[in-house]
Amino acid sequence: MESRYNATEIEQKWQKTWATSGIDQTPEATDKPKFYALSMFPYPSGNLHMGHVRNYVITDVIARLKRMQGHRVLHPMGWDAFGLPAENAAIERGIPPAKWTYENIAQMRSQLQALGLSLDWDREVTTCSADYYKWTQWLFLQFFQAGLAYQKEAAVNWDPVDQTVLANEQVDSEGYSWRSGAKVERKLLKQWFLKITDYAEQLLQDLDKLSGWPDRVKTMQANWIGKSVGAYLEFPIVGREDKIGVFTTRPDTVYGVSYVVLAPEHPLTLQVTTPEQKKAVEAFIKEVASESEIERTAEDKPKRGIKTGGIALNPFNGAEIPILIADYVLYEYGTGAVMGVPAHDTRDFKFAKEKNLPIKVVIVPENNVGAIRESPLQNAYTDPGIMVNSGQFDGTASEAGKTKIIQYAEEKGYGKARIQYRLRDWLISRQRYWGCPIPIIHCPSCGQVPVPEADLPVELPEQLEFGGKGASPLAKLEAWMNVPCPSCGEPAKRETDTMDTFIDSSWYFFRYTDAKNPDIAFDKNKVNDWMSVDQYVGGIEHAILHLLYSRFFTKVLRDRGLLNFDEPFERLLTQGMVQGKTYFNPNKAGKDKWIPTSMIDPENPQDPQTGEPLEVCYATMSKSKGNGVAPEEVIATYGADTARMFILFKAPPEKDLEWDDADVEGQFRFLNRVWSQVTEWDSSQVTSNNPKKLSKAEKDLRRAIHTAIKEISQDLEGDYQFNTAVAELMKLSNAIKDAKCVDSPVYQEAVETLVLLLAPFAPHIAEELWQHLGKTDEVEADSAVSRRSTFDSVHQQSFPVFDSDALVVDEITLVIQIMGKTRGTIQAPANADKATLEQLATESDVAQRYLEGKEIRKVIVVPNKLVNFVIAK
Repeated sequence: MESRYNATEIEQKWQKTWATSGIDQTPEATDKPKFYALSMFPYPSGNLHMGHVRNYVITDVIARLKRMQGHRVLHPMGWDAFGLPAENAAIERGIPPAKWTYENIAQMRSQLQALGLSLDWDREVTTCSADYYKWTQWLFLQFFQAGLAYQKEAAVNWDPVDQTVLANEQVDSEGYSWRSGAKVERKLLKQWFLKITDYAEQLLQDLDKLSGWPDRVKTMQANWIGKSVGAYLEFPIVGREDKIGVFTTRPDTVYGVSYVVLAPEHPLTLQVTTPEQKKAVEAFIKEVASESEIERTAEDKPKRGIKTGGIALNPFNGAEIPILIADYVLYEYGTGAVMGVPAHDTRDFKFAKEKNLPIKVVIVPENNVGAIRESPLQNAYTDPGIMVNSGQFDGTASEAGKTKIIQYAEEKGYGKARIQYRLRDWLISRQRYWGCPIPIIHCPSCGQVPVPEADLPVELPEQLEFGGKGASPLAKLEAWMNVPCPSCGEPAKRETDTMDTFIDSSWYFFRYTDAKNPDIAFDKNKVNDWMSVDQYVGGIEHAILHLLYSRFFTKVLRDRGLLNFDEPFERLLTQGMVQGKTYFNPNKAGKDKWIPTSMIDPENPQDPQTGEPLEVCYATMSKSKGNGVAPEEVIATYGADTARMFILFKAPPEKDLEWDDADVEGQFRFLNRVWSQVTEWDSSQVTSNNPKKLSKAEKDLRRAIHTAIKEISQDLEGDYQFNTAVAELMKLSNAIKDAKCVDSPVYQEAVETLVLLLAPFAPHIAEELWQHLGKTDEVEADSAVSRRSTFDSVHQQSFPVFDSDALVVDEITLVIQIMGKTRGTIQAPANADKATLEQLATESDVAQRYLEGKEIRKVIVVPNKLVNFVIAK
């Protein structure tokens, strides 16, 4: 073994040994408690970034710890490999998406392996591989058979550059595509949906079961589901048999309705429009159609609307009220219509003021009934109060009035109680090539016909041209699209839409439990054995969609009899971002203000174009800001173990981490110190001793050992405070350095314990030091260990358990003071009473030296701390 710490050589040696021995493969036996540790799998963009490193290192520490604690561990990895970037690469570079994707996967796999992650690569899944998406299609058919997959025409967010439909979450607050940057348009298209709304209540109620999830994430999901309790009310249209249905959470204000608003795209809009208003209404509809949903509903944007000329009746008081259309009402939300109560809704109040619409007060404060009635409203009154101007309900408390109005509406046929959700059905259609084909055939006679299971997968054709414009490339392939109907044999056409990539990531964690099964998506016994995932780790940006969709999939597949649990992820850790030092020019706007770190002299940061002084901050590492640190460069300089230690030590896992080269150096120095402590210690000098008669030095060191074990064990449970666990490793290393008993078995225990405790954090150096201590058969850097052969790896040892007896302090250091000034210390029994402490102090050499010939007037004893002698002057 070299005298110096050579991280590169050590890490390459052990990565090769671990890979060839199969030490990280998932056990088939079920004789131990299971632990499923999972990181959210990456999109294969081609390069790992520090955010990836943080995610995967956190999960790896947990997986390694659980193995050492006696669990059988499933710790897999795969690739979320479908999506637009690969297709865009095909357009821009003339590379087939599959080639681009698999080359990126190969590169990123080698980068992951360089981190020393204990992944079971035998269970690797790739969502763009036919042996995976065959089962994605099979699962789609499970939804279809259950009546949970359907197609309808819908207004969608259309990206005119990428020529595809975008989810609402893929449109930024300004109405631009998060992919192409294009201004998003609204367009009517036939789209496939999954009926997630059927599970809205379950998804909401079962959040209470997720005690291992951050409250923040559960709140975000609850808000996204958006349960509202209220009433469905109908307003007859004058001159027609149709009625306008609305949902409201404030039925107590129905007597104050002074207008109703339809979504511009509502089917009734043109029907209720009068000839006089037709031209203006059609122009407004066209104008609104070009705007995204985000733009139309933005809180800070003025609300626009126009009268249709149509009139509705308020059935509760018989009042005629105008029918308008407005940009802020969306047909896909609720009923596509709202009632306007400007006196008691802030948005309606502002809208009514701008449009000169009536404002009728029907709720007043309980303790000041006359105030609002006697003077014009300056703002909407939205608090509870007393109902007025409400016919037979005058004087009723508004909260009670809600129930009474609903009862009255049901009696009269005006409406009924209703629960409504903000959540809408999941639009899964994408007009792109690089995605999982939807296994449906459209037959003129039979309608929508599922592809027979025996014919799955419907494979993506490989030879096609990418222009980046127009319809899906699949729609241009006549030979692929035109097929006979599986039911009647008549000419029919394949569905040419592909699935949203969130479909692929909504079940991949099931496939890991039975990854190579060619016959079924997963074995029921295996998925029930391994699931739920015990610890899931990923970014907060996935708090809503990915996690919600995964929960939805789980519940549907449970109801289809494919598994027997309710939730996919027992515990969730959302790690913070990795931030880098970032330079920007405050005099520039947009992306131009960020100046790449590589172009900056840190001693004199200036804009290389203008010479203006730059400001500095910490911001999330990104290409656009030029503030990233390449993981491979850090590994090449310091080694993977140092990178891991820094990532874990710098900040608690849920907090943002500020990258600092000086702190990386600090962790490198620490590992070098541990290396020296272990390799320079001569174990042959250890002599036997009587464990019942340990010296003070031995007792102190043993206490430090078991304090470290206790604190680190606690830090690695619950909230996973890796940063304080690393700090405890440093404390133990310091205690070893200061110990004066290098020939003692306790010192040997300390050295071995340090290596064992270090193993989950810095696996390579721990493995090498374990071998140096004679605990592992000698493995050379260029040797090969056969597949599934065993060697006594440090990672197969039991994680240390603290001895509570070792933590007991049987001696204390007692401070001797004369007139409040410390003159020395002595050792005293920890359980000594005040009289004994006074006697020991008085008889000590320290006290005798200062008290000789002096009169002691008073003795102050502070138990377990000090004895202070007050003497006559």
